[in-house]
Amino acid sequence: MSPLAKSLRPFVLAIASSLSLALVAHGTSPSNAGRPPNVVIIFTDDQGYGDVGVFGATAYPTPNLDRMAQEGRRFTDFHVAQPVCSASRAALLTGCYPNRIGLPGALGPNSKTGLSDQEVTLAQMFKSKGYATGMAGKWHLGDKPQFLPLRHGFDEFLGLPYSSDMWPLHPEAKSGTYPPIPLLEGEGILKADLTHADQEQLLTQYTEKAVQFIEKNKDKPFFFYLAPNTPHVPLHVSDKFKGKSGAGLYGDVIMEIDWSVGEVLNALKRNGLDENTLVIFSSDNGPWLSYGNYAGSAGPFREGKGTNFEGGHREPCIMRWPGHLPANSVCKEPLVTIDIFPTLARLIGAELPQHKIDGLDVWPILADLPGAKNPHEAYYFYYNRNDLQAVRSGEWKLLFAHTSRTMNGQEPGRDGLPGKYIPFVVQPSLYNLTTDPGETKDVSENNPDVVKRLKALAENIRADLGDDLTKQPATGARPSGK
Repeated sequence: MSPLAKSLRPFVLAIASSLSLALVAHGTSPSNAGRPPNVVIIFTDDQGYGDVGVFGATAYPTPNLDRMAQEGRRFTDFHVAQPVCSASRAALLTGCYPNRIGLPGALGPNSKTGLSDQEVTLAQMFKSKGYATGMAGKWHLGDKPQFLPLRHGFDEFLGLPYSSDMWPLHPEAKSGTYPPIPLLEGEGILKADLTHADQEQLLTQYTEKAVQFIEKNKDKPFFFYLAPNTPHVPLHVSDKFKGKSGAGLYGDVIMEIDWSVGEVLNALKRNGLDENTLVIFSSDNGPWLSYGNYAGSAGPFREGKGTNFEGGHREPCIMRWPGHLPANSVCKEPLVTIDIFPTLARLIGAELPQHKIDGLDVWPILADLPGAKNPHEAYYFYYNRNDLQAVRSGEWKLLFAHTSRTMNGQEPGRDGLPGKYIPFVVQPSLYNLTTDPGETKDVSENNPDVVKRLKALAENIRADLGDDLTKQPATGARPSGK
C-alpha cells in the first residue's frame, strides 16, 4: 500500500462506516450491498451486572470481555424481561414478554408445558432468510421433544434441556426430586446421566461447538446462540481455570466464561468474519444471592435474581460489530431483551411474526445515530405467574405493592449450599434511576404527576396482559405449548 493510500485509509473507513449506518437509519441494512451479517448471542446464566471488569469487577480479570467493550459498545441500562431463567430466555428468543406467551418463571424437568410451536424464535426468523442456525448450552424452554431447539428453528444443538442444578446430585435434593440430567445432541442423548466431572467440561464443549459451527459455516450467513449454564450453581470449572483467579471458584468460573468469549471472537477473526458479525453478550438474570460466595455481584444495584429491583434484571451487556457499532462507546439508554428480535429482523430484512410481539426496533440506539431515542413509552416488569411489579419509563421506575425476598440480615450461603431468603413487602414507591440507581429513596410524594402517568401506563398493560396483583385477567396473552 502506498504512503498516500495508507494516509487516506482511516478517512475511507470512516466514510464507509458512516454510509453503512446511514443506510440502516433509513431502513436499509448494511447487508443489502452483499452478504448479510452473521449474529452470535452469548447469554450466560445468573451472571450479575458487577461480574465483568468493565462493569466493575475487580476480584478477577475478564480481558476478553473488556476488549470486546473497547472494540464495541457497552450498555449500562440493559435489562432482561424477567429475573428468572425460562422467562428471560423466552423473551430473548421471541421478542415477547414471557407472560404473553405463557412462559413465566422457570420450568422443571418433565414439565408438561414449553415454548409453543405457534411462536416464532430468532432461529426461525434467521432461517427464513437462509441462515445456518446453531445453539450450544442451556435451553430451558421445555424438555419434551416438541419443545426442544430443533423444533424451533435450530439446525444444531448441544446442551442441557434445563438448569444444571436440576439433578439428583443437588445437595438439597430429596431422593427422587430430579431425574438424571442428560447432555443432548440434536434430539438424541449424548450422555444420559451427567456427573460432576462431566459438568466441568461443559463450557469447553459448548465453546468448541461454537467454534466448529463458525468454521463450518464461514462461507454463508449464520446465527449462533451460546448459552453457558454457568455461573449458575452448581459451580464447575475445567482444569484450565481451576484455582487460577485467586478469588475462589466463582472467580475461576467467570474467567472460563471470559475465555469462551475470547475463543469465539478469535474464531471470527481467524475466519475473516470479524467485520461482518454482530456479537451480543449478556446474562439471563442477576446473581443468586442466597449462594453467598458461589454467587456473583449486582454491582451498585439493589437485590438480585428473583426480584424486580435493578439487581434482578439489569445485566451487563456488550455488543461488538466493527465498522457498524461505535468502538469504545457507552449507551445509557434503557433497553430490554425483547428489542433484540425486531432489531435483528430489520438488520437482515426479515419479516416480523404475524402475531403481536412486544419488542421494538432499537437499531438507531445501538448504532448511536444522532437523535436516537427509545421508541417505548415504558417497559413492564412482571414476576411470579402474572404479577405486574414495576413500570419503567425513562429515568423513572414505579414499584407496586408486592412481596419480594432479600438476604439482608441473613447468613449467606457458602460453598454450594444456599442461605435462607426472608420475604418482605415492597411498598408502592417511585425511584429516579438517574440520581438513585440503587433504589434507596422513594420520591413518589414529590412527583405525583409522574406517579399518575406511570399508573396510567400500568393500566394499559393490565388490560392486555392482565395482573394477578390487581386480579385483572389477560386479554392479549397466548397459551404456552402443551
